Amino acid sequence: MSGDRPRIVIVGLGPGGEQHVTTETLTAIERAGHRFLRTAVHPSAYLVPDPITFDDVYESADAFDDVYHEIARRLIAAADVDGEILYAVPGSPLVLERTVRYLRDQHEVAIEILPAVSFLDVAWARLGIDPVETGVTLIDGHEFATAAADASGAVLVAHTHANWVLSEIKLSVDDPSGALDDMPAVLLQSLGTPDERIVPTTWSEIDRTVEADHLTSLYLPEFRGGPGAGYVRFHQLARTLREQCPWDIEQTHQTLVPFLIEESYEVVDAIQALDPDDPTTDEELIEELGDLLYQIEFHATIAEQEGRFTIDDVTTGIHDKLIRRHPHVFATTEVEDSEDVAANWEAIKRAEKDRTSVFDGVPSSLPSLSYAHQVQRKAAKVGFDWPDVHGAVPKIAEETDEVMAAHADDDADATADEIGDLLFAVVNVARHLGVEPEAALRAASNKFRHRFEQVESLAREREIDLRDAGLDTLDALWDEIKQR
Repeated sequence: MSGDRPRIVIVGLGPGGEQHVTTETLTAIERAGHRFLRTAVHPSAYLVPDPITFDDVYESADAFDDVYHEIARRLIAAADVDGEILYAVPGSPLVLERTVRYLRDQHEVAIEILPAVSFLDVAWARLGIDPVETGVTLIDGHEFATAAADASGAVLVAHTHANWVLSEIKLSVDDPSGALDDMPAVLLQSLGTPDERIVPTTWSEIDRTVEADHLTSLYLPEFRGGPGAGYVRFHQLARTLREQCPWDIEQTHQTLVPFLIEESYEVVDAIQALDPDDPTTDEELIEELGDLLYQIEFHATIAEQEGRFTIDDVTTGIHDKLIRRHPHVFATTEVEDSEDVAANWEAIKRAEKDRTSVFDGVPSSLPSLSYAHQVQRKAAKVGFDWPDVHGAVPKIAEETDEVMAAHADDDADATADEIGDLLFAVVNVARHLGVEPEAALRAASNKFRHRFEQVESLAREREIDLRDAGLDTLDALWDEIKQR
């Protein structure tokens, strides 16, 4: 089946020495001419004589995933040289063994896996449970924040090899009220060995009960409130409304566009209303972000019903894109500052999208000021820009003169065209000064509205009819309000 490909025989070492290792595995170890062991830090490591271990990789790599990729790479290289090698791992090769997963995914060498006893078999016996009937969810401690997103009920967490891992597991669950503090937990250590310990504790104490090591696991018999549990409920609610609410049933992607735009602007309003000294202002932002999130779920639910895509496609897509766009975080790219980050982002985006114009990807449906800002910003990235704001400011006076000249000629079309150029010049100045023009104009409009509402209030107090008051009276009221 494997042809002339090199071969890796993968065997598992049970937790308690020879009593947990199959005869087939012991025979394979004895027969092997080239033996490799993932780590010598394991009670059954002595069963593999004269092995090459990978403990040095654990000490030199920055992340665990780097460890597993490097081990897989070395094993493939060794098999290529020696023809056939043996690779031994703690427990079962098919349970939470990422190196084995990576080896199975490649096609350079043939893989043979011998059955093995896992630490799980001992865990079920010590806990006195049937994992199938109990419905246990098995999770890698390093992936708890995402893997436990919608988990509930019985959960066994492996690879909890240090107290900081247990701390991160605890901190990954949003529980500001402390409602989960007394949730029962069991710490399992050195299963199947003379040093075996089964230690009952609580959720709040999981990182303070024992000194965790590489043979430590965590069992949560009644886990509730995973990091994404709230979102899962919200996701189901969106589906229910789409299926049962007459109004929701009638909506399409197109009919929801005005609501999407409206909710986006309401989020902006809530952000601008935030007061660093008043936590109650967060409540409005929480509500508006929820409304906006519902619009996203609504569109994904419609697409799911049409058989086109799901919210999982949306979240997976943005997750993977953000990893690709941040090579300085998830790969080996080095950056000096945020400008390097932005430059890398644009370069990666161009390569992904195969774009031929600097303006590709700028939505034409943006509000006009934001659209002008984005167009100018894109042109500036290829060098078409004033060196600083001092080059941009004179264009405002120049465009103002052209507006008045077109107006003097009584040319309505030319006047409108020159007004557009004038606004474009103002946006250019704002961009050079680091001011977002849409937000600036919105703030100015709100300031004007607030002051004029005070003018209206003052006029009512003095029984002045604004429609008949005249400009001089209005100016006087305006100046009085402005000086307050």
